[in-house]
Amino acid sequence: MEFIHPQETLTAMQWILRAVVSYIFLLIVVKVMGQRSISQLSLLDFAIAITIGNIIAHPLSDKGLGLKGSMITMAAFAVLYSTSVFAVLKSGRVRNFVLPRPIPLVEKGQLVYPNLKKARITIDYLLSEARKAKIEDLETLALALWEPDGTISFFESPQYQGPTRSDFNMTPEPFDLPVVVVREGRVDKQALQWKGKDEAGLLSILKEEHDVRLQDVLLATMDRSGRVKVFVRGR
Repeated sequence: MEFIHPQETLTAMQWILRAVVSYIFLLIVVKVMGQRSISQLSLLDFAIAITIGNIIAHPLSDKGLGLKGSMITMAAFAVLYSTSVFAVLKSGRVRNFVLPRPIPLVEKGQLVYPNLKKARITIDYLLSEARKAKIEDLETLALALWEPDGTISFFESPQYQGPTRSDFNMTPEPFDLPVVVVREGRVDKQALQWKGKDEAGLLSILKEEHDVRLQDVLLATMDRSGRVKVFVRGR
């Protein structure tokens, strides 16, 4: 474990060991901090991401620096981050500072230009995000909000929304998310068990209904009714 401490020189293997230990420790720290720290970058998340990256980078490039100090510092920042997240949940003032309220960019089909400046975005950027959300005309929007994580939420006015099954008194089928049962020729036995099926039954379906071999299947999904959809390599 000498590679953890400051050294005058390091061998290639010691450099590699530093990288491996740092990588594993960084994964542990991020895991402790929670999925939220990587799923979105708020002010708090952005600050901690930059800080941790900077802390762990130095001992990986400077042999005169040890890993111990960086690991202790990272652990301390993980505790500070967790404390800050708790403070955001409990304190309205802290929450408003770290996660400010959404800023209205469009209200009742009209641009709120002062808020565009406040959010520091251009009309072209707003139009680009609207196109990605398949919004052709801003006048069809009841509201567009600039969220704290840097995304824009669009809400169409009721008169421009498409009809739903409930509008025609039609009973919708329960929501069903198909599960992946085959990935690149490999059967996911846990997914099959969750669907109440076995591997032999799946292979039979692949052969009789789709006329494919397991090793030729790139992806296969199964829905609530047991119907299997297959994507074959090269198709």
